[in-house]
Amino acid sequence: MTVALEVSQLEVHYAGIAAVRGASLALRSGEIFALVGSNGAGKSSLVNAISGVVPSKGRVLFEGREVQAHAAHRRSRMGIIQVPEGRRVIAPLSVLENLELGREALGARARGAADLERVFDLFPILAERRHQASGTLSGGQQQMLAIGRALMGQPRVLLLDEPSLGLAPVVVADVFRALRRLNEEGMTMLLVEQNARLALRSAHRAAVVDHGTLVREGPANELAQDAAIAEHYFGKAGAMPA
Repeated sequence: MTVALEVSQLEVHYAGIAAVRGASLALRSGEIFALVGSNGAGKSSLVNAISGVVPSKGRVLFEGREVQAHAAHRRSRMGIIQVPEGRRVIAPLSVLENLELGREALGARARGAADLERVFDLFPILAERRHQASGTLSGGQQQMLAIGRALMGQPRVLLLDEPSLGLAPVVVADVFRALRRLNEEGMTMLLVEQNARLALRSAHRAAVVDHGTLVREGPANELAQDAAIAEHYFGKAGAMPA
């Protein structure tokens, strides 16, 4: 299996404080790789560094090409596209207008109506509410819109930052069902998720992040059954159910 994205010795600092310390990982094409750990562990900082949203030191290689010197918009036009924490839809704009903004990540790449139909097929509620102001949608519908907006940019690697945050369990199930479908169609994903059980149940491989360091990496199902990891990082003794 080829490597879609490789990170080597990545460092992120805020006002002299290290948020990410020498992180290295390789994301394989077609897999879901999850970053799990407690709140404030550095998961989001790592993803933001990969997308170029925050400055960092180290190396980021995308499909074998060094992209560390590229700004965030250039990385997105290459196909590294992030669904940010908190959704960040543009409230006054309609669902359709938010989705059309996602096309900006394409740059000079081919554009087509098929992208929009793909989003509506994945999230039918967005098709029903295409002319509705995005700020009037429920939190779950806004999360679907944020994912759909990212898909409009034809991502080659999709970075997802806390997609379940603040959502009701039934909505979380719908969102992750859609993510699994995308993955089955070949989408490569890096998933940040504080809900460790959900993340490890959804991913192929995972890494545990603690104080900005990747302290453990392996198959997600093996990490899910590791009682020591469950107790130390997720506040509960005993293995997490798969």
